[in-house]
Amino acid sequence: MTAIYQFGDLHRGHAHDAYHRFFRAGKWSLDKFFQSLAMLVVGLFGHPNVLWVFGDDTVHKKTGRKVAGAKSCRDAVRSTKNRTVYAWGLQIVLLCLEIIPPWGGEPLALPINMRLYRKRPSKTTGKSLLDLMREMLVDVGTWFPERKIIFVGDGFYAPLAGNLPVGVELVSRIRHDAALYRLPPKPRPGQRGRPRKRGDRLPTPSEMAKTARKWKVVETVERGKIKTRLVHVRRVVWHAVLPGKYIQLVISRDPAGKEKDDFFISTSLMLDPALVISRYADRWAIEDTFRNVKQFLGIEQPQSWKGSGPENVAAVGYALYSLIWTWFLREGNATDFPERPWYKTKERPSFADALTGFRRLIWDSRFSQTVPADLQLHKFTENIIECLSRAA
Repeated sequence: MTAIYQFGDLHRGHAHDAYHRFFRAGKWSLDKFFQSLAMLVVGLFGHPNVLWVFGDDTVHKKTGRKVAGAKSCRDAVRSTKNRTVYAWGLQIVLLCLEIIPPWGGEPLALPINMRLYRKRPSKTTGKSLLDLMREMLVDVGTWFPERKIIFVGDGFYAPLAGNLPVGVELVSRIRHDAALYRLPPKPRPGQRGRPRKRGDRLPTPSEMAKTARKWKVVETVERGKIKTRLVHVRRVVWHAVLPGKYIQLVISRDPAGKEKDDFFISTSLMLDPALVISRYADRWAIEDTFRNVKQFLGIEQPQSWKGSGPENVAAVGYALYSLIWTWFLREGNATDFPERPWYKTKERPSFADALTGFRRLIWDSRFSQTVPADLQLHKFTENIIECLSRAA
């Protein structure tokens, strides 16, 4: 925020603390803020009928016990199967739109909605991570009522299958030992007693994979790469989450036997199994979004700690990520990235390249107004801007 003061307010028209006050005490409406952002992104790149959205949560590490909304969070990056690592900071829940870039390869995940998960007084009060994710799905469904929304989340968000908003479908992972059933049989005429709530117990997904005989060969596109998979599909009832309704269970197997079997679910019974596997693999794009925003946009650095400041700073950071990619997809040069002797196979731009192009555009417009009309001086200035934009 002090960088905004130094670069954006050249005439020093406001005191430097006005920028801190803007974030912590300004009249913000994050719902309208993200609605405007979503309208822009979806309007330019969204499919007219179906929107694929990715959701997940991450931790913005912050120091200081008085940071509003901060708490002790599980650090998924440093935690292992046998050891849980905690970090102090903000737990952000994010929803992104999947976009297939024109240069192919791994898709992009552009943020269109965000929530801050605050510490709950107890397990029965306050909003959980699942509640916040559902709220965002409701928002997107309200903003785009004419489109079908398919939400892709990791196994933590699989229980949303039993509480999805109208018009939203889910693709997720399921536990390998989940308890699955058939639909309950219809009561016979004159049958006494309460009707059954669930049918016969089915094998767990891992047991099904061991005994399944009917496998179909399919081609998937996982993060831009074509792969061959064996799939086994069944309609099952996950009674603990969605009682009385079928979901589609997709078991994915590597024909070479090098990878472990994967187990996916889809609340849409008509969704192509190959597409279920492909889209879940594409979900990794949201992890790239988290990394890029933290590494290149410095979203964890601003020292706003009071009121709604930390939440608003995070919202602006994710909005900037979407806006920079939006500019690059519309106006940027996808082949303009420097040669790297250690990376000769690079064919597609990264977010660092998009950010470099955006910096170059801003700096060129700023400095070209102050440089005298001298051709050699202009060439020197262009070289300086090029070098700085690459190194910044």
